[in-house]
Amino acid sequence: MRIIISEFISLDGVVQAPGGRDEDTDGGFQHGGWSMPFFDPEVMGSSIDEVAKRTDALLYGRRTWQVMAGAWPGRAGDPFADWINAVEKHVVSNTLSEADLTWAPTSLIRGADLGAAVTALRERPGRDVNVMGSAQLVRSLLEADLVDELNLMIEPIVLGGGKGIFPIDGAARRFELVSNTTAGTGVQVCRYQRAR
Repeated sequence: MRIIISEFISLDGVVQAPGGRDEDTDGGFQHGGWSMPFFDPEVMGSSIDEVAKRTDALLYGRRTWQVMAGAWPGRAGDPFADWINAVEKHVVSNTLSEADLTWAPTSLIRGADLGAAVTALRERPGRDVNVMGSAQLVRSLLEADLVDELNLMIEPIVLGGGKGIFPIDGAARRFELVSNTTAGTGVQVCRYQRAR
């Protein structure tokens, strides 16, 4: 299986709280929901659907998993909602317990076990493991060179600060652009694969 990162990202590299005002206000972040005005259902929606069709499992950090677990289980009848509720899910957390995993099917990965758990996922037969949001988790995966592909929806806005996904450890990591589509809203939907 391959580890795929899917992010809504600003021009200045911010991924924090793209979907809602109160989604993540850490650090005094005041721009929650910044991505919504740029959503193009035709281009961005079809890209999300295409990624979902290649995905056999989802991997989340705790906060993103809790946001998603609070949003999706009550929805049904929409193909994406039906898919996201049924697909295999993994959450990385040192604070959640098995009893907290009400959004099934979800399994728990402890932070200390992240590298081994992700390596085991990569060694399994199957298609993609998709990571949505989860900035801290994505940074850890990039630092450990466990990311096979970046799917970035680069949005025409500068937010002036907030959470990002890219390590600041001084290491160079090369990716190759394999596809690029421009949405009518100015969003660049870019797919990058890890250069080896």
